[in-house]
Amino acid sequence: MFNAAVLDLPFPLRSNPNQRSIAHDHEGWLLRHEGLSGAIHPAAYAKWDVPRLAALTSPDCATADLTLAADLLSFYFLFDDRFDTGLGRAPAQVARLCTRLTSLVHGDGPEPGARTPVERAFADLWERSLQGMSARWRARSAYHWEWYFACHPAEAAGRLSGLLPDREEYLALRRGTAAMETLFDMVERLNRFELPQEALHHPAFRRMRQLAADIPSFTNDVHSYAQELARGDVANLVMIVREERGGTPEEAAVEVMREAQAMVDRFAELSSQVPGICDLLGLDPAGREAAHRYVGGLAAWIGGYHRWEIGTGRYDH
Repeated sequence: MFNAAVLDLPFPLRSNPNQRSIAHDHEGWLLRHEGLSGAIHPAAYAKWDVPRLAALTSPDCATADLTLAADLLSFYFLFDDRFDTGLGRAPAQVARLCTRLTSLVHGDGPEPGARTPVERAFADLWERSLQGMSARWRARSAYHWEWYFACHPAEAAGRLSGLLPDREEYLALRRGTAAMETLFDMVERLNRFELPQEALHHPAFRRMRQLAADIPSFTNDVHSYAQELARGDVANLVMIVREERGGTPEEAAVEVMREAQAMVDRFAELSSQVPGICDLLGLDPAGREAAHRYVGGLAAWIGGYHRWEIGTGRYDH
């Protein structure tokens, strides 16, 4: 890890007290869907400490919902790792795989008996995620999952070409493959509330959501730089900044972290405006509570993910 790869976060460190109690159920889910994990060894997986990430990013949810959070995070990591093989340089094959997964969220996917292990794992997560949520939330979440899956063929094409994208191209792709919008939908699901649409689409809330999505992507690129360089990946901001500015990888990493810190500071500034926004929108008490819980959930993701990535063994090399 680069020496400067730490943010100054204005958010208190909070962790879900139910972390230990979900370990058994999470392990059971992994065993039931062992075809998802591919070649990852259980000892190596344990070093990732996924339950801790779930606890840090979802500090207030109930035990069953925290288990869902851990299972979902495992899916992202294990699904992403499938593309570290030759599959990650086969765009047409990736497109077929991702189209079948997308069809599951739209209700026209393969029947249970015809599903692959990855499809069975995702279908389980999707069905659990829908519980108690409105049609509006379901439609939004389905769109965000489609965006996530649909970006993987383009990422595979980038690996195949070996061409470094420019910053605009990088952000367009990274904002899809990072899956952060699906995770922010889960802030509502895991904490059992829904944000009123007038708040969800308010410019300040949209900006906070974008900042909360970009910050982990920027810092992740710093922490995963060595692994991605060795694999020949090109969608990494440290590489792009180095191409833009020249200099060493360390200097590029410092610049990426500086940009991430500026985004953290801007998020904190915008979050202080939430009470006034609630007043201007005329939100009722339930709506105001949802707005504050949502912003708190975004902050938990920024802070919790960063604290986890500093200590996890996932990026050991």
